[in-house]
Amino acid sequence: MSATFSFTVNGRPVTVADEGGDKLIHVLRGALGLTGVHFGCGAEACGACLVLLDGEPVQSCTLPLERAAGRSVTTPEGIGTQNVPHPLQEAFIAEQAGQCGYCLSGILIAAKALLERNTDPTREEIALALEKNLCRCGAHNRIVRAVQRAARALRGESP
Repeated sequence: MSATFSFTVNGRPVTVADEGGDKLIHVLRGALGLTGVHFGCGAEACGACLVLLDGEPVQSCTLPLERAAGRSVTTPEGIGTQNVPHPLQEAFIAEQAGQCGYCLSGILIAAKALLERNTDPTREEIALALEKNLCRCGAHNRIVRAVQRAARALRGESP
């Protein structure tokens, strides 16, 4: 049974067809070509598929498309641009916070949600916000430093 759903992705209105039980990640990556959202485990255990749904981080690998209807979705592509990167993106580059990079899309989404709520998080608050994101490269310390650097930038302080 096919249905159509309209929602906003990265500030742009979209309407997509659901062919019956489509998950948000498959529509984002497939029909909309937003490959910054990564498919990892498919079981909400790794965080690679995180997107913001009305500003809250959600796992898109299990989220039925219909749950996005009428709402706002932000993918990694909606965080910043190559010409105008978000302070998080600049901080992750400056701190060399990624190795393989597979987990970074979800980590950036989780960090963005945190920094929208709190621009002065403690190390513990950062760790808690990122605890659902699995990074197997061992870049955790650099990732935390990058979030701290971005927080300082968002507060108008020097890195």
